[in-house]
Amino acid sequence: MQQNKLIYIETYGCSANQNNSEILAGLLTSSGFQITNNKEIADTVILNTCIVKNKTENKIKRKIQDQSKTKQLTIITGCMPDTDSKNIKQLNPKALLLGTKHLKSIVKTIQDKESNLPILNNTTKPNKEKEEKILLPKIPLNNLISITQISEGCLSNCTFCKTKLSKGNLHSYTQDNIIKSIKNDLQSGAKEIWLTSQGNGCYGMDRGKRELPELLTKILSLPHRFKLRLGMMNPQHVLPILNELIEIYQNKKMYKFLHIPIQSASNKILRDMKRPYKIEEVNQIIKLFKDSFPNITIATDIITGYPTETKADHQQNLYFITKHKPNILNLSKFSKHKNTQAQSLKELNIETLNKRNSEIMRQHRNTASENKNHFKNQILKVLVNKKTYLGNIYEARDENYNIILIKSQDKSILGKTLQVKIIKLGVHHMIGEII
Repeated sequence: MQQNKLIYIETYGCSANQNNSEILAGLLTSSGFQITNNKEIADTVILNTCIVKNKTENKIKRKIQDQSKTKQLTIITGCMPDTDSKNIKQLNPKALLLGTKHLKSIVKTIQDKESNLPILNNTTKPNKEKEEKILLPKIPLNNLISITQISEGCLSNCTFCKTKLSKGNLHSYTQDNIIKSIKNDLQSGAKEIWLTSQGNGCYGMDRGKRELPELLTKILSLPHRFKLRLGMMNPQHVLPILNELIEIYQNKKMYKFLHIPIQSASNKILRDMKRPYKIEEVNQIIKLFKDSFPNITIATDIITGYPTETKADHQQNLYFITKHKPNILNLSKFSKHKNTQAQSLKELNIETLNKRNSEIMRQHRNTASENKNHFKNQILKVLVNKKTYLGNIYEARDENYNIILIKSQDKSILGKTLQVKIIKLGVHHMIGEII
C-alpha cells in the first residue's frame, strides 16, 4: 500500500469546521499522506460539509454528485453524513462517509479502501460517542491563528436547526487540554486565538458549572503576546455571566468583539423558534458591552422569513438593526430542513421572503457604514494576521477586531503589531496606511 497519496480537502462552514480540516490534514500528514491545494491532481478528495444554509448544502450536494464522475476516492465528512447519509449515497454511491465524531478514523478509512478491505459505515447517531478534537495533530490554515474548539454540541433545541442532529448535546473539553493545546500553538508562533464551538457561553454546563469565565482567565494569564477572539455565545448563556465577561474584556489581550446571535428581534418569533430568551435581555447585554467598550464590534445572526413571521415581526428586526447598528450581520433566509421541528410549517411566499431579506441587508449596510465614520484619519494599532490574494495587500485587525487592509512590499510585517492611519472606509473593512 502506497503512503504518498495526495489528499485535497475542501472546507465549508464555521471556524470549528475549519479546525476540523486542520486536524484531518494533521492526522493524514503524520501518517505519510500529502495535502495538496490542487484538486485535479489529488488521489482523494475530502469534502468537509456544512448544513446550516440550504444554499450551501445544495452547492455541496452538486459537488458530491460531480465527484461520482471522477476516479478519485471521495470522502464526505462534516455535518452532512450524520443527517443526510441516504441522500449522499444516492448522489454518489462510491463516496465514503465519515461522521463528525469519527475524525480519528480518517487514516484507517483511506487505508482500508486502498487495501480493498470492507468499509464500515463510520457514521453514528449523535451522542453515541464523544470524540475530543483537542490535542490532535493539525496543520493550521494560518500559522498565526490558533483555532481552538472548546466543546461540541449545544444545550439548545431550536426548531429550525439541523446542526443539533449532527453535533448532539453539549460535550465540553477539559480546561487542562484546552490550555495545553493553546500553549502548543503559541509556542509554534500563533498570535491570535479563536475560541470556537456551537455556543461558547454554555461551556462547562454539562459538568454543572458555567466555566467560560474561568477558562478565559486562565488563557489570558498565559505569558505569550497574543490576542484572543471569543466566538459565538447565545444570549441565554451570556446573561448569567455578563458582569464577569465585562471584567474579563477589560484585558488588553481580548479583542473587543461580541458575537451574539439573536435570530429574531421579535419575542413571539423567539418563542416559536424555541429560543429561550427575550429581546429585552439581548438589548441589556449589548448596552452594557457598548457602555463599557464604545467601539466594540457587535456581530449577530438573523433568520428572516420564519414561517410565523408577520410584517410587525419583520419591523422589529429592522428596528433592532437601527438601534444597535451591528457591525457584522449573518443574515439567512429561512429554509426548511428535514427532521427539524419547523419542517412542517408553511413557508412564506418567495417574494415576501426576498423583500424582507433585502430590506434588512440594506438597513445593515447603511448602519454598518455609519459605525466606521469616526475612524477616518484615526491612528490605530493593528495586528497583521493574513496576506490576501490581492498582490501586496495584507489583512490586519485592530483591538475591536475591525478588518484593516494594508498595502506593503515588506513581507516581514506578517505577524507584527503596527500603527496605521485610516485613509478610507468600507462597509465591512477599512483601508490603512502604515505610519
